[in-house]
Amino acid sequence: MFYLYRWVQGFTSRSVAFVDRKTACYACGCFVVFLNIETKMREFLPCPGRGIGAFTANGHMKIFAFSDQKLYPSIYVFKYPDLLIQCSAKLEYTELALSGSGPYLACCSSAPDHTITVWDWEKKIQLCSHAQMKENLTMLAFNPMNWHQICALNSSSVVVWNIEQSDNLYILKQSVIDLPAIDGSVVQTGNDHSRDAMGKLSYLGPQMPISAIAGLLGEHADTFVPKSYVKPHLSPSCVCWSATSQLFVGCREGWLLRVNPESLLISILHSPKHTKGAHTVPALQKGSFLSMTMHKDGLLVSGDDGLLHILQVKGTVVEVTQTVALDQPTSSICFSPDMESVMLTTKPGHFYHYNLSQSEKAERILEVLSGGFVAVSPLYTEKNRYCVSVRDSGELQLWSMDAGLCVSSINLHIQASTLACSLVAQYVAVGTASGNVLFVDLSTNQQPRLVHQVRVYHTPVEQLLFEQGGNFLIVSGSDANIFLVDARPSKGFEVIGYIEASGPVVCLSSVSTKERNVVKVVVLYRGRRDEQIKRGVKEGKRIMLLTLPTQKISSDRAACVDQSGCLISEVLQVCHYEAKYPLTSIALSPNRLYAYCHLKKTIQIYQLPEGVTGTSDSPKNVAPDSEVEGHPLGPALLLMSSQHAWLATVGRDGLLCLRDASNLDQYEQFQCHSSWLGGVRSLVFTSDNQSLLSTGLGDGSLVCLKHRLGLMRGGRSSTPTPGSQAVFTRLESMISAENTILGQMTEWDPATQSAPGFDNKEGVRQRSDIDVTEQDDSYCSPTSEALCSTTWLDNKLELVSKEENQKFAEIKQNLRKSIKVLRDTIQVMMRENEGLPEMERLEQQEFNLDVAEKKRLQAEGEQEVQRVRSEIEMENLAKSYLREVLKKECWDSMKVKGKAIKAFHSSYEVMNYPMRDRTQKELDELLLVENMRKIELADSKLQRDFLEQRNHALTECEDEEEEEGSEAESTALFGSLSAQFGGTQPHLHNQFSLHIREQKINQITLLQDVIYKVKSAFNKEFDSVYKQKKQEIHRVQEKNRRITEIMAELDLKETLWEPKLSASERPERALIVEDSEIKVEKFLSPEQRQKEEEQRKEEEERRLKAKGDNIRERALDDMMGGVLEVKREDILKMETCQPEFMSKPELQWTEEERKAHKDYEKKAKELQEEQEKYRKTLESEMKKLQTSIKEVTQGFDETLTKLFERKVKSEMVIYQEELKIANLLHSIMIEDEILSREKQLNHKLEKMRALKQNMGDDLKKYKEDVDAFRETYDNIVAEDKLLDRGFRKEFFDIPGHVVDQLYKLYKRRPRVHQIRTQTDMPSGAPPAVGQTQAEGLSLMLKAMDDLDSMEHMPDGLDPAVWERFCQSRRAKVGSEHQLKTKALTLAEMQAFLQRRTDEDENTRLEILNLIEEINSLREEKMRFRLDIMVQILIKQGQVEVEAGDFVADYSDSLLLHRSVVEDLNGTIRMLGEQKIASMVESKDFRKGIIQQEWEHRRMHMLMEDLNNRARDIQMLRVSQELQEYLSETDHDNRMSKQVATLEKTIAQQEKTHLKNIQNYKRLIKQLEKQTAAKAEKNTSLDTQLASMQITVAERRNIYDTIATEENQEAEAEQRYQDILKRKRLVGLAKEQAQEVAVLNAEVERMRMKTFPALAQLKHS
Repeated sequence: MFYLYRWVQGFTSRSVAFVDRKTACYACGCFVVFLNIETKMREFLPCPGRGIGAFTANGHMKIFAFSDQKLYPSIYVFKYPDLLIQCSAKLEYTELALSGSGPYLACCSSAPDHTITVWDWEKKIQLCSHAQMKENLTMLAFNPMNWHQICALNSSSVVVWNIEQSDNLYILKQSVIDLPAIDGSVVQTGNDHSRDAMGKLSYLGPQMPISAIAGLLGEHADTFVPKSYVKPHLSPSCVCWSATSQLFVGCREGWLLRVNPESLLISILHSPKHTKGAHTVPALQKGSFLSMTMHKDGLLVSGDDGLLHILQVKGTVVEVTQTVALDQPTSSICFSPDMESVMLTTKPGHFYHYNLSQSEKAERILEVLSGGFVAVSPLYTEKNRYCVSVRDSGELQLWSMDAGLCVSSINLHIQASTLACSLVAQYVAVGTASGNVLFVDLSTNQQPRLVHQVRVYHTPVEQLLFEQGGNFLIVSGSDANIFLVDARPSKGFEVIGYIEASGPVVCLSSVSTKERNVVKVVVLYRGRRDEQIKRGVKEGKRIMLLTLPTQKISSDRAACVDQSGCLISEVLQVCHYEAKYPLTSIALSPNRLYAYCHLKKTIQIYQLPEGVTGTSDSPKNVAPDSEVEGHPLGPALLLMSSQHAWLATVGRDGLLCLRDASNLDQYEQFQCHSSWLGGVRSLVFTSDNQSLLSTGLGDGSLVCLKHRLGLMRGGRSSTPTPGSQAVFTRLESMISAENTILGQMTEWDPATQSAPGFDNKEGVRQRSDIDVTEQDDSYCSPTSEALCSTTWLDNKLELVSKEENQKFAEIKQNLRKSIKVLRDTIQVMMRENEGLPEMERLEQQEFNLDVAEKKRLQAEGEQEVQRVRSEIEMENLAKSYLREVLKKECWDSMKVKGKAIKAFHSSYEVMNYPMRDRTQKELDELLLVENMRKIELADSKLQRDFLEQRNHALTECEDEEEEEGSEAESTALFGSLSAQFGGTQPHLHNQFSLHIREQKINQITLLQDVIYKVKSAFNKEFDSVYKQKKQEIHRVQEKNRRITEIMAELDLKETLWEPKLSASERPERALIVEDSEIKVEKFLSPEQRQKEEEQRKEEEERRLKAKGDNIRERALDDMMGGVLEVKREDILKMETCQPEFMSKPELQWTEEERKAHKDYEKKAKELQEEQEKYRKTLESEMKKLQTSIKEVTQGFDETLTKLFERKVKSEMVIYQEELKIANLLHSIMIEDEILSREKQLNHKLEKMRALKQNMGDDLKKYKEDVDAFRETYDNIVAEDKLLDRGFRKEFFDIPGHVVDQLYKLYKRRPRVHQIRTQTDMPSGAPPAVGQTQAEGLSLMLKAMDDLDSMEHMPDGLDPAVWERFCQSRRAKVGSEHQLKTKALTLAEMQAFLQRRTDEDENTRLEILNLIEEINSLREEKMRFRLDIMVQILIKQGQVEVEAGDFVADYSDSLLLHRSVVEDLNGTIRMLGEQKIASMVESKDFRKGIIQQEWEHRRMHMLMEDLNNRARDIQMLRVSQELQEYLSETDHDNRMSKQVATLEKTIAQQEKTHLKNIQNYKRLIKQLEKQTAAKAEKNTSLDTQLASMQITVAERRNIYDTIATEENQEAEAEQRYQDILKRKRLVGLAKEQAQEVAVLNAEVERMRMKTFPALAQLKHS
């Protein structure tokens, strides 16, 4: 191998891990890079495969592992530097994890198997594997405290895998952690069994799970959740194990959870929004938990916020103890093995190192930077010490070729597309996606700077090529122009010109000939664009060979290009060729052309014939001289070394093939980049051919290969260094001069430096939009924004245009004047046109004087008209088709069309039932059901007759009563009144016998027939009424015609009411479009216009013929006014002819004239009377007609009202039948749900039984293994006991006391770590790291060496015996160790067996539960079939349930037969009458008693009253007044004296009262005066009070402020005194309590002395 990997740069996986205490490793393309944290030095390891997939490392065990990328990938485990294990999957591995407590590796594969596997990488065996969820994992982590637990993380879930072990058997068991929803609620993940636990059916039947309602079966039925119940749950982003074997889960939404992997309980530690039970930390928000790791000081988390947080978790409270700023979003975080420092990587590609105990700030130790490398190129110096790369983000970096270190960098802030380094100066040219070429000065390595830029394309620059002489830079893009730029800084990087190819350029290659001073450039371009689009690969068949004279172009470049900048044909020698197959890349040598054909995947060698010059239209066909096999995955890129000795090829497979140019069959192959990430993007040789540089397309890596010194086959040197040194010596003087000029160039500033070809001082004219009639200029200058976006070619063409303008300025000025005059004239005409009427006004386009433009616009208008017409026709055709479809489906298919009848004088409107004709399938189904029902009814009749014959004892009267009762019941129990409205169906099932699904389906068919019959019966009545309305309208029209005639005779002008059928009554009119409905002018084709003109002419001729001379009609009109007799109707038109003499004065009349006048008056009077009589006759006739019309129409409205009522009742009947159908359909649906649920339960039962069978077989096998191992263990125990018992026999030749000492030493053991298993290991205790059974025995034997030393030997013991004793003791130790190991293994196996037994028992219980649920479901199904829904019609008076707001609640109601209620009511009525009669009798008797009692009480009271009067008379005392009264005979005189005395007294009191009033009035006046004075004083006092209140408030505030401290001291003193007082009182209370207790005891003692003890007496 002539080349070796020198160094590699990049960062692919975005994750880093420690491989030991000082070294971190990460993946870079096809390499693993090792970074020394202290020295910052890097090493790398090539991947054995074609790329690195999953990657992981474990610093405790100093191992790392990765998988390659291929169809059947392998996993490689390295422990410096040996390959330990290699295992395969089908497609790829997504995640790897290494255990820190043993040689265990976990890996997860992707589609199609999605399997998680655990390996023992030391023994290279697979321990166990299990299929996981069909989703790629993003993280896999062993529990550091217990390797039997693995946490698997994907984008939506967290799964804990438990490894259960039984000796050499391992099993994986998963536990899925259900994360909460985003709002913190629990996410529903399974079915909700919503059946009633009490076994009662609900009104709508049993409630089934949602899966049964959906009809699902299989695995998805148990986990089905409706979309309406689905809640978005949290998305886990990282996990971390704690020291207590608990999981911390960080989520992208900013949640932090803690999970117990045993119980799967979740505790919410932090949420961005406050949630019940969660603690919110403001510093932690969304995106803060993207990476996480555990440390003794707390939990370290980082994320998009660019901060490293150290969290302290206490219970459910999270506190941020420390925050470290990184200023960039973090992508990964990991601890060193000694847990003292942490390594962080950021998304931009920076590595940070943070020591938790020594520093407070993270140290940036490496800048790899993110983004893919676009291109790389060596900087041409004498020793080739540097190379330059550019990323797609515009980051330009200068690298050291020896160590691969970044010397300097500059961000160009552009999207780079290609790069090339100059041969004559230390600068680099960078092509951008915007079409610019940037020139960056690298003469000062530490300070790159942008010195120049030029824009050559509007599209991205694709290739930059410096010719070998260093004079020219060839630039190509995606179009057909190839630009030639002077590569010397002394020429200011001037663009010389361009060459135009005949198609888009695909590839360039050049070679220089020093003897002829020419440069040959080969251009591969594409002739047809469809080739690239069709194949998706950039390729072409056309080859153009250009020969450029360097001396001539350099000396006189102005003579080599035309005005537009294109190189003239006299300078160029151009030859065109065409290959047979499309090519993707070419490389030119002095005598050969190498090309790559992606179609054949071969490298082809062409010998281009010189002297044969093909043209672009007819190129010369060339065929390859030879071809060799290329890359299996293309397209490939070819590159020729500077000395034309090596041909390098790279492809999408990531392989670099280095071939000898003279023999392409032999080559060296290097895997430089990942084939799964796009392979190689660019490749370049250094000038001395000692190194190769390549960049990857998608892996973000830069690889450098160096040449290994030695001899090639044939004995010639493989390092063409002398040639490169000669080239450098030849160009040394030029390089020195150009570098000097390059260093003097100022840094490029786009704001101050303009594009070439334009002067910034030149003003840019701006134009504003004005009306076309006022526009006075026909051109405008480009804006400044346009100047910034112009290319060199645009500027060149602009300069040529300016020169032409200057040359023909006078001619153009004259033309402008002429045009201006013509424009002014047209503008005047346009202004006049605007003032004309609309009919005379011309369109604006009519003033267009450009005939060709006018024709073009007319043609465009015609095309547009044709297009619009075709669109309208197609739209009309589509609408016509839609009309026909709608008409066919909604009109033609209807047997009865939907129509309505409206009333004449009311708002009633009755619709009929639109009905389709029943299909033959429906009729056949109905016929089949009716025949089945006839058979069933006949069978049931026979059975009933047979039973009646056996039970003929019933009387005829009873039979009649039963028949009447059954007839009365049939209407109510039938559930509808359809029989009364034409819906008779004798074959209907009884509602109480619908138990079977088939019966319900047949019943639905019969009910649909009933509905059809009801609708048909109503439609018949509707049709008769509809005909009646048409007849009535016809009669009304006839009567209206007569009324119109009468009104005409009576010369009346009134509006008549004309009834017509509305649109709803004539629905067929909706399908007919009349001409009156079209509001726009109808478009007629020329054929239609001609036909219409012919019809009009025929109609005119027919009319003229009808108007010909008719002698009979003309004579009748002349003689008798057109009639043969005078009709009675014309009497009103008759007039008496006035004699001619009446025009003369009456005095001049003669006698005869006077007689004639009298006859005239008599006739006129008679005619007037006749006319009046006829007029009254007409008026009465008209009134009769109008009254008749009103009566007829009102009678029809009454008929329609009856029809409306009939429609309402029909609707009620139809709804009743539809309600029956709905109930039947619902019961069928419930039965289907029950059957679906039963099938699902049976499916689960079969699955569980199969699982139980497999578990039983496995359990039997496990028991056999445990029994066999227990037997082995018992044998070992017996052997160990034999060793113990045989100790004294073995040393029988030694005295007994010595044997006792030796036996004590025999039992003595050193202290070593004990081996612990999965069963006895607590969740928080770490296992012995890396300790196996063999290691435990070796540690024990090493510890025994100290006990075997001679210093522990008893005195006087023979050394040979001691040696024999030591051997015996070691044998005993080995036996004990083996016994302990077997005991631990047996315990492990027994625990494993117990878990399997528990699982088997749980499966058995689940099977029993399933069987019980199936039986319960079947019972429920039978109960549901028997408890059917029945529809009963009950009159309003028969419903005695209180109605609610809308619907009555019948949940606790009973349905009783009518006879039961009537009998009960009769009994109640009879008992009520009897009770009333007895109550009346009792009332009357009691009334007499009450009257006697009342009379007795009255007499008794009267007696008492008389007694009291007698007693009062006897007891009356005779006073003096009484004596005077008795002695006085004149009582009136006495009364008058008393009255006079009273009157005097009253007069005296009135005088006194008046005096008192006068005194009170005087007092009131005095009080009013005092009140007014007091009010004035109060007003002044109020004013003083306000001011005094303010003063008091101020003083109070001052006093409060001053007295606060005194009050506090006083209050403190008062509290202290209260405390002392309370203390004294408490002490006093205690003393008193003690005294009370003593007194109570004394009282009790005295009481005991006083009273005898009954207990003693009882015992005695």
